[in-house]
Amino acid sequence: MTKVIMVLCDGLRYDTAVEMMGYLEHMVEVNLGSRYQIQGELPSISRPMYETIITGTPVDVHGVTSNFIVRPSSQPGIFTVAHENGRVTAASAYFWISELYNGCPYVPGRDKECNDESLPIQYGRFYTTDNMPDEETFHTGQLLLSKYKPDFLLIHPMGMDTLGHDHGPESNEYRNNALLIDILLASHVPGWLANGYTVLVTADHGMGSNNSHNGTLPESRLTPLYLLQPGQVDGRVYEGKHSMLAIAPTVLKIMGLPIPDTMKTIPLV
Repeated sequence: MTKVIMVLCDGLRYDTAVEMMGYLEHMVEVNLGSRYQIQGELPSISRPMYETIITGTPVDVHGVTSNFIVRPSSQPGIFTVAHENGRVTAASAYFWISELYNGCPYVPGRDKECNDESLPIQYGRFYTTDNMPDEETFHTGQLLLSKYKPDFLLIHPMGMDTLGHDHGPESNEYRNNALLIDILLASHVPGWLANGYTVLVTADHGMGSNNSHNGTLPESRLTPLYLLQPGQVDGRVYEGKHSMLAIAPTVLKIMGLPIPDTMKTIPLV
């Protein structure tokens, strides 16, 4: 039974990842991991792309067309399929993830910590401030991993997006935060792999030169996907652009779970 950890780095551009994330690039260089260039869906903003990544469906299907559409997901996704098949799920993430998969409205005093086996995200720890330190998001994810041993864990740091909006994608603040995430991954990934987890590192969108995102330019749409599997010896860089719609079915295939008919894109593995 393969388990998966997905690290969803909010606002991480593809080129920034390749230039700044030395540990992940080392794993690719020595064939212990693979890198894909992901072509994001439109609009290249957070809440619609969270839903696209988790459900493998485009905006015109799932209906979360903007950040202002606040309602639960209408499509089967990674959390729901895993839960329905008896797997354990967890997330250390921004509260929009709770709204999409555990229900609305999000009430911090009630929903910040979730320990409910009846929900799609059974064990959740959610934050509401965009400037939550990425170290804390990773520490919380590791706590959930140690305590509940989930089959699927989402870790969702917000630092790249926040610093990109505040300082721009060419700033030291934005680029150095990619270094920070890479260091955090270097500290955690060896243990995750040793415990049998497959690790995916990706993003919902990039960041444009106007300190924002939403449009069709590559800096807003192109994101990385690093795939690290226990015992992998055939990692490489996959050329060309690959659809963001492939991420959800890829996760489900790795986990040995059924892929819903709504996910129409072929898995990457």
